[in-house]
Amino acid sequence: MFSIIGIVLVIGAIVGGYLMEKGNLMVLVQPAELIIIAGAAAGTVLIANPLYILKQIIQGLIGVFKGSRFTGPLYLDSLKLLFDLFNRSRREGLTAIEQDLEAPDKSKTFTAFPSVIKDHHVLAFICDTLRTASSGAVEPFDIDQMMELDMEVHHHGATLPVAALSTVADALPGLGIVAAVLGVVITMGALGGPPEEIGHKVAAALVGTFLGILLCYGFLGPIAANMSKIADEENSYYHVLRVAMAAFIKGVAPILAVEIGRRATPGQVRPGFQELEKVCRKKGGDAPTSADSVAA
Repeated sequence: MFSIIGIVLVIGAIVGGYLMEKGNLMVLVQPAELIIIAGAAAGTVLIANPLYILKQIIQGLIGVFKGSRFTGPLYLDSLKLLFDLFNRSRREGLTAIEQDLEAPDKSKTFTAFPSVIKDHHVLAFICDTLRTASSGAVEPFDIDQMMELDMEVHHHGATLPVAALSTVADALPGLGIVAAVLGVVITMGALGGPPEEIGHKVAAALVGTFLGILLCYGFLGPIAANMSKIADEENSYYHVLRVAMAAFIKGVAPILAVEIGRRATPGQVRPGFQELEKVCRKKGGDAPTSADSVAA
C-alpha cells in the first residue's frame, strides 16, 4: 500500500513541479523513447537471468505492492504452532508427531495455522528439522548448524531477484542515454527543416534521458530496495523458528523455547509475553505456565 502511495507521490511531485514551471505535458509523452528504454531493459533482464529468477522477480514485485506478510499475527501463529508440536513431543515423545511431520497437510496441528503452512519453504524448514531431531542420531549442535546452513541458502536465493532488479535499475540511465543519442541522430537528419520540428526532436531526445533516470531512481531502485528489506524480514522470521526449535531440541521446556523465539522476534512485530502465553494456554488446553516450566 505504501509503495503505491510512494509511486503516486513521485509522479505527482514531478508532474506538479513541471506544470508549475508552465511546462507542456505533451512534450513528455514520447512513446518511442519509452519503448526503446523499457524494451531494452526487459531484454537485458531476459539475457541476464534464468527462468526461475524471472519468476522470483515477478513474485517479488507482487510482494512489494501487497505489503510484508511477516506481521505480528504470523509470528504469534508460528510460535503457537511450534508450542503445540513441542508440547506433544515433551509429553509423548518426538515419535508422537512423526505423522504430522510426514503429512502436515493432513495434520490437525498444522492445518490449524494456514498462514504458516501456506509457505512450503517454512513448512519444510520446520518438518525437516524436527524429523531430523526425532531420529536421535544427530546432536543438537549439528541440527542448529543444519538450520543455519538452510537459512543461508534460502536467503541467498531470496536476494537473487533483488540483485537482478538492481542491475536493471542501474542500467536504465545508460539506456536513457541510448534513446537520447538515437533522438539526436534523428534530429541531425532533420537539420535544415523548420525550427519547430528540430526543437520538438531535441525535446524528444532529452525525454529519453529523463525517463531513464526517473525509472532508475524513482521506481525500480526503490522497488529493489523494498524487495531487499522483505528478504531480510523473511530471514529474521526463519531465525525466530530456528532459535525456538534449537532451544527445544537442547531440552528447554516448550513454553520457554517459544519465549526464546519471541525474544528473537523483531521489535516492531514482537508479541508481548502475556499475549503469547495467553495464546498458548487458550488453544493448548493444558499448556504449562512459565512458572511451571521453570520449576520443571
